[in-house]
Amino acid sequence: MPSHKALLVLFATALIACSTSAPIAAQSSQYLLSAAAPATSTEPASGYNQPPKFVLDVMHAPSLPFPIVSSTQDAILLVSIQGYPSISRVATPFLRLAGVRVEIKNHSKHDTPGGYGITQCATGFDLVHIAGGAQVHIALPASACPGPQVLWAADGKRFAFVNIASESVELWIGDAKTGEVHKVPGVALNPMFGDEMQWMPDQKSLLVKLVPKGMGAPPPEPVIPIGPSIQETGGEKGQGSTYENRDTLNNTHDEDLFDYYAASQLALVDAATSAITPVGKAANYYSVAPAPDCLHILIKAIHKPYSYVTTYNHFPQEVEVWDVSKPSHIIPQSVASLPLADRVPIGGVPLGPRDFSWRATDPATLVWAEALDGGDWNVTVPARDKVMLLKAPFKSPAVEIERTEQRYAGFEWSDRPAVALMQEYDENRHWRQALIVDLDDLKQKPRLLWDLSTDEYYADPGNPVLHQLPNGVRVIRQEGDSIYLAGLGSSPDGDRPFLDRLDLTTLKTERLFRSDKTSFERFLSFTGTDTHTFLTWHQSPVDPPNAFVRTLGKSADAPTGEAAYSSTSVAITHVPDPTPAVRAIQKRLVKYKRADGLDLSFTLYTPPGYKEGTRVPTILYAYPLDYADPSKAGQVVGSQERFTQLYEYQLLLLGGYAIIDDASFPIIGDPKKAYDTYLDQLVADAKAAVDEAVRIGVADPDRIGVTGHSHGALMTVNLVAHSDLFRAGAATSGSYNKTLTPFGFQNERRSVWEAPDVYLKVSPFFSADKLKTPLLIVHGGEDANPGTTPLQSQKLYEAIRGNGGTARLVVLPHEPHWYSAMESNEQLIYEMLRWFDKYVKNAPPR
Repeated sequence: MPSHKALLVLFATALIACSTSAPIAAQSSQYLLSAAAPATSTEPASGYNQPPKFVLDVMHAPSLPFPIVSSTQDAILLVSIQGYPSISRVATPFLRLAGVRVEIKNHSKHDTPGGYGITQCATGFDLVHIAGGAQVHIALPASACPGPQVLWAADGKRFAFVNIASESVELWIGDAKTGEVHKVPGVALNPMFGDEMQWMPDQKSLLVKLVPKGMGAPPPEPVIPIGPSIQETGGEKGQGSTYENRDTLNNTHDEDLFDYYAASQLALVDAATSAITPVGKAANYYSVAPAPDCLHILIKAIHKPYSYVTTYNHFPQEVEVWDVSKPSHIIPQSVASLPLADRVPIGGVPLGPRDFSWRATDPATLVWAEALDGGDWNVTVPARDKVMLLKAPFKSPAVEIERTEQRYAGFEWSDRPAVALMQEYDENRHWRQALIVDLDDLKQKPRLLWDLSTDEYYADPGNPVLHQLPNGVRVIRQEGDSIYLAGLGSSPDGDRPFLDRLDLTTLKTERLFRSDKTSFERFLSFTGTDTHTFLTWHQSPVDPPNAFVRTLGKSADAPTGEAAYSSTSVAITHVPDPTPAVRAIQKRLVKYKRADGLDLSFTLYTPPGYKEGTRVPTILYAYPLDYADPSKAGQVVGSQERFTQLYEYQLLLLGGYAIIDDASFPIIGDPKKAYDTYLDQLVADAKAAVDEAVRIGVADPDRIGVTGHSHGALMTVNLVAHSDLFRAGAATSGSYNKTLTPFGFQNERRSVWEAPDVYLKVSPFFSADKLKTPLLIVHGGEDANPGTTPLQSQKLYEAIRGNGGTARLVVLPHEPHWYSAMESNEQLIYEMLRWFDKYVKNAPPR
């Protein structure tokens, strides 16, 4: 489950920043030394609260850009986004329609996938030409809200993006040479299911989903109900996953609204002339994918009957191939009719064809998978899936080309027909495989390339480096018998990204580049046809992320795992530090052992002005993870060499707290029953981390708090209920009564009827009578995840209050699972500072 911190790092903004660092550093150091009283604002009778100014200065600073390299690898777009939109943006009215939230006025998608956040706006684009490093700022209207996704044409001449306007979602196109951008007139996109815009293989036009013209007003809600909402089951099992969005349809009016907002008209937009050519008739198009030949399109369309217990991706679908050579005279070629899939086993897959894709090296050849185990990973079978292939003109029966021992996970295509990588995974063992296959010679046995745990980080081989063919298809870059691999390079010292060359004949790798130990530098792309020169994204604790051109030199003797070639680098972007005051914060990797000898680690942050050997109030943050193999649970993941940025609970550092960050919290065991020992392992993980932070002289054992989000919030409440390690806790958007998700949670696949004791022990709601440690409970009022519905926090608060405990419940209006608005995040930090100042920093000795 992605964190808001991770989303902001991925989609962060930059423009240039900021105020001088000295006042903030001085104020936060003063705050560190002042433990007499909380330095938070006076709480008004109503309205939002703010933390102190030195915290606000960091929160309000521009965040950092992320790079999107052009398809021709000769330019970069630096995309800056709005880190925290206003509450007025987050409060935009929307409808909940079968797992997607649609803004009423402009048909915009309100939420991010999974309902974790709000669709964000870019605040600026900067075009950087790699040769020479010239940079052009792209001018946008002051009121523009461009989406952060930018699509480069394969020829590198243009790029496209959406703009979320008040009345519609617009299509904009930019010129890669000049940086000039313009709106395409007459285009109102429908992004409800995604695929609202994509380049056609000719790179001259875009395939888009339009809001159909002449739709009129949405169906009005009946003043008088037309009848009851009725559901019926006929004896078959129909389990619901924790991860299915709770915004399901509820009645026939919801169905009418779904049809109204889901309807799209496909069209081709000429990038040069802006001419719009409709394709086929309007329908509820789920996904559209052009074939490499530019003549065929794979269509998936949703239709009734709908379900009131599951989301749109499980609704019945027609899968068709269209010949678009005559857009106004489409004759659909049926590939599959998929029924309603509302009874898929937890962690399983639906029956029938699924995971469709075009073969990259053929003009128009479809590949898909079908389950042989009923879609149920609990079933033992010789092969779980069969892989099917169907060539144009799609009139002959599909041909079975492979059977996978475990679940099919797709192909990665090379630009050579004889080389493709087929992926499969094993849910039971947390395992994955990659095989080299030749689909033109099925008599040739697939060769095993990788076979390792999905929890393996140190030996992770990385991902194949891709490039775009002239028709826009992304394929594995291959030179002779070799491909290239780029990965994070996790190690006992932290992540050190790498670039390798893999010989497909010998299956041996040669390391071309590895980030040094004092920075975090990852491969972006090659700079063209020459594989001796490539782009990287470089950062260090004091250097903001920037793009570099790196050139390989001569081969050199190197220790195992290090680069076999020397290299030189030159910066081509120069993004400044938006928050210089944060550089006063120090961090280090700390390794230690659990009581049973398991290796663990955390990142220790110390506040501005910290003097070594001084014990300070400390907050522990963690997110428990499940492991099947104990040897993988203690691996160090992450890097202390990344540029330090502060999000959410990390802002407490400015208030004088040390942070035990991303502490290892493994839950180890057979995936079918790991939660049998959840509580014991949770307390052991926490004790090991706290003991180490105390041992090294930073944490004051009498002033330690704990916080966590989502599954980490469950951890937080269980730790304050079942241990005496912490003086207070802050739990955000958690699930505290697992009997409300009776068919599984996290990696627990048993139902509450199969393992009732586990559900009760894991749920701190049933230990509310033991919850005497002060607990701050925060929740987003519009959390879409059924496992963390706001009711979870409300009922936990009521249980604690009823049993005489100390708690505070804060519900943030309009917020989804991860809080988006600036006002909401200011309130969150205000609440955390207030709570931890009162019950941790200024707590009397035990």
